[in-house]
Amino acid sequence: LWGTELMEDSDSSRERYLRNVLREMLTYIAFLITICILTYGMVSANMYYYTKVMSQLFLDTPLSAGDPSTFRSLSTMEDFWKFTEGPFLNGMYWEVWYNNKNLPENQSLIYYENLLLGVPRLRQVKVRNESCSVHEDLRDEVQDCYNMYTPTNEDTTSFGPKNGTAWVYATESEMNGSSYWGQVSKYGGGGYYQDLSRTKEESAIHLQFLKDHLWLDRGTRAVFLDFSVYNGNINLFCIARLLVEFPATGGVVTSWQFQTVRLIRYVSSWDYFVGMCEVTFCLFILYYVVEEVLEIRIHRLHYFKSLWNCLDVLIVTLSVVAIIMNITRTAMVGNLLKGLLENHTAHPSFEPLANLQVQFNNVAAVIVFFSWVKLFKFINFNKTMSQLSSTMSRCAKDLVGFAIMFFIIFLAYAQLAYLVFGTQVNDFSTFQASIFTQFRIILGDFEFSEIEEANPVLGPIYFTTFVFFIFFILMNMFLAIINDTYSEVKADMSQQRSEMEMTDLIKKGCNKALMKLRLKKTAVDDISDSLRQAGGKLNFDELRQDLKGKGHTDAEIQAIFAKYDHDGDQELTEHEHQQMRDDLEKEREDLDLERNSLTRPSSGRSFPRTQDDSEEDDDEDSGHSSRRRGSSSGGVSYEEFQVLVRRVDRMEHSIGSIVSKIDAVIVKLEAMERAKLKRRDVLGRLLDGVMEV
Repeated sequence: LWGTELMEDSDSSRERYLRNVLREMLTYIAFLITICILTYGMVSANMYYYTKVMSQLFLDTPLSAGDPSTFRSLSTMEDFWKFTEGPFLNGMYWEVWYNNKNLPENQSLIYYENLLLGVPRLRQVKVRNESCSVHEDLRDEVQDCYNMYTPTNEDTTSFGPKNGTAWVYATESEMNGSSYWGQVSKYGGGGYYQDLSRTKEESAIHLQFLKDHLWLDRGTRAVFLDFSVYNGNINLFCIARLLVEFPATGGVVTSWQFQTVRLIRYVSSWDYFVGMCEVTFCLFILYYVVEEVLEIRIHRLHYFKSLWNCLDVLIVTLSVVAIIMNITRTAMVGNLLKGLLENHTAHPSFEPLANLQVQFNNVAAVIVFFSWVKLFKFINFNKTMSQLSSTMSRCAKDLVGFAIMFFIIFLAYAQLAYLVFGTQVNDFSTFQASIFTQFRIILGDFEFSEIEEANPVLGPIYFTTFVFFIFFILMNMFLAIINDTYSEVKADMSQQRSEMEMTDLIKKGCNKALMKLRLKKTAVDDISDSLRQAGGKLNFDELRQDLKGKGHTDAEIQAIFAKYDHDGDQELTEHEHQQMRDDLEKEREDLDLERNSLTRPSSGRSFPRTQDDSEEDDDEDSGHSSRRRGSSSGGVSYEEFQVLVRRVDRMEHSIGSIVSKIDAVIVKLEAMERAKLKRRDVLGRLLDGVMEV
């Protein structure tokens, strides 16, 4: 059940090896189809449109009729309060229809379709005063100092009225929160928070109270606006977070996150089908875990020397992690929804659950990616398909040397661009951004005017030299390494001895099935018909034309004809003709014996397969049958012994024919050499005569 090519003996035949590979490939394709159904069942086009409409509602709505500013372009704390009291409240609470008819009481349906879960929450993080150092010459002028946000600079003291969660610090564990990366810094999950109400009027009162008592001050570094909605039409949750950062430089930096996830899994018939695929996926993973354990047990540490084996272990490991995450997510959803139904006025903390779902989607995406890459392991058994992997493995050392040289120059230019343009051009504002910007320049995506405006002298020099060295020189060196190695690999493969490939095995199996079902004639029948129609002498061209019309290749026809054409005159005499008939009759008897022995029990010892046996199997269409028969513990039967004797006789006859042809070629070469020496002697005498004259 768990037999793979790594569990086979090294002396097993090529055909048996390919059979195991084929069985393993078919099993893996079934696994790949299952995982694709699972991953594509998790997402849909509705997720994109849901995210789009929700983001447009809160990000692109103007602050007021006379102010075209939106959340994206906030610049002051005053703009922040305008946003919360205007677009935020209006978008959050849809209490009436367009004809002023009230919606159901104590319910907010955003766009009349999306149910607001619980209540929204505002949370801020602050830094304490004197968290930074002021130069002694300016201390009289600068009385207060609020540094950038770090966990050590965070302010945890109560302020303002000093009562309620908006004025008293709450820790990350108390809020069931988590840290979050903004545009400026990474913020902790604690802080000062205010939960709004289920109605627009009460929420407006809360916001006005915060504004009047100066909830935001110079120490404020970030404000989070969190809320969650659910659309029952498409069974999707949208967990939204709007972040307004107030950096130490002044001003406002805005960012946002809309996570559209499917947390309630099994609703429709398609969901239940996906659930069945999940069970199938778990069974596949259990199967592959056992397979990997058996292979590691056999090969020990040598197992990990192969990149494909390491990839197998990685896929299985990530799949086990994904299964655990899926079970955890399902349990968390049930507990969270139960608590939300019991208390409608609480803020539902869907953020950890949404993060878990996003991480699960990321793990699933990585699994699918590596699963598709693993298909190269099976198509590499094809001679043409293996050229890619052979090329990359052979030029690996050259590419490592090239990469070192490339990144030395590349990082030098990135450092130069960061220092020269970093204070003025957004694409070079950080060293990491400079690196990605240079990759974009290589691909043709750049803004030369911004570079030139930032520095009219160094800008053009940087751009011109970067394009020259990176694009025109180094990139062409990279392509030259790949092209030269590919040419070498292709030349080497053309000289390699052809082996049985996967397509040959499949073709051979189909031909055997058709012949056993009497739907296709064997090579013996085709040749016998041709001989019967020829009568006396048989010309090579006639035989070739006849057999090619029946689907045989030139190589097979030439091999058969050369076996019996002893005098090399491209015609078969009456004696050669009769000998071919006798051999074909023996071959027909062998085929009949094979068909009759299909129902014979296969108990007992089998003859070991060799490479020659598998090669002889490849020539079955040209009249050579190579099926090995099992034998009992006492020996082989008389019929089987006669078959083996006839095969040995034919092999000796074929070898004798080949030797005679080689002798004829050697004789011709010797005659050509003697003629060459004779011509050289004649030319020498002519030259001597000319010199004497």
